[in-house]
Amino acid sequence: MHDEIDVDVCPGYPVSWQAAALNTVMRGTLKPISGLLLRADIGVVAASRIVALADRVPLPVPAHVSIVKEPLGTCSGEWVRAGQGLDEGRAVLYFHGGGYFLCSPATHRPITWRLSAAAGCPVLAVDYRQGPAHTLAESLEDAAAAYACLLERGYDPAGILFAGDSAGGHLTLATLLALRDRGLPLPSAAVCLSPWTDLTDAPRRVNRLLDPMIPAGRVGWLARRWTARLDPRDPLVSPVFGDYTGLPPLMIVTGSTEVLRDEGRRVAERARAGGVPVTYEEWRRMPHVFAILADLVPEARQVFRHIARFLAAVRDLPARDLPDLGPGPDLSDPELPGLSPDPCLGPDLPDLGPGLGPGLSDPELPGSAAA
Repeated sequence: MHDEIDVDVCPGYPVSWQAAALNTVMRGTLKPISGLLLRADIGVVAASRIVALADRVPLPVPAHVSIVKEPLGTCSGEWVRAGQGLDEGRAVLYFHGGGYFLCSPATHRPITWRLSAAAGCPVLAVDYRQGPAHTLAESLEDAAAAYACLLERGYDPAGILFAGDSAGGHLTLATLLALRDRGLPLPSAAVCLSPWTDLTDAPRRVNRLLDPMIPAGRVGWLARRWTARLDPRDPLVSPVFGDYTGLPPLMIVTGSTEVLRDEGRRVAERARAGGVPVTYEEWRRMPHVFAILADLVPEARQVFRHIARFLAAVRDLPARDLPDLGPGPDLSDPELPGLSPDPCLGPDLPDLGPGLGPGLSDPELPGSAAA
């Protein structure tokens, strides 16, 4: 079973017209706007206030999804449940992205409700403190406190999963490293979507022109902004330099053309060097954190089936590797024998939104193992 989750995957789906169109739109709008705003603190504040409007007019979710606010000591969060019959003895702790100054659990509900469906349990999305008013250390404190809150309420670490995207992927990895270094019990696994893992001042040349969303130079500016008076090579600041020995299985999802792609690759390599099984998936021509586009892009809906298969494979690990995590999504279909380098079709899941686009439901379009 270990080999089934320690794989590199390049899903072979054709790029949908929806993804191609959105890439074009973002290249002409979001990327240049980000390039203008991320040059001074006033731009950071302006961007965060604009995006904060999403809390007042949150994105709609299906009728079967429930949202319940939750105080978490130094911060707050929300429980997201995708329907009835979820395993309330397990939970996903989710850290949203946004460069440590944007977004909230409300902006990331297109991810969190689908993640609840894929994991078969509730998701607790943490509204951790962010810049410019707060520091990386305070964000990490909130993440650890949210995990401690779950443990205090009786959750078994073996029934908890960490997940996050972009800066939330950074927070996911940093929290795991911090918990391990403190000798605390670790969750069962972690899923990182387009994680931002290198906050050093190293130039980002890979995909500099191809990324449809993120201006590479502004990532470096933002990294310098958050790491002032810190050692940027400290693993809790730049998890790409971490020693991953003893950490639970990881799933890392990136897009082939995004600026942060190689940061995810490097974490996968370091984790494997530390004996951690890693499922690394690189999706062709997908933008940064494409899972958040699941209401619009077919590939973004399909990735949750891949996540479900990873979680099912983790639950099926022998007891000597991980404690039993309880029943997972149904994988009894003989044509779906666990996770493999060809995970084009996933288990049956609750409805994740509109159906797949043309071509993405074709079983003759397998993924191929990455070199």
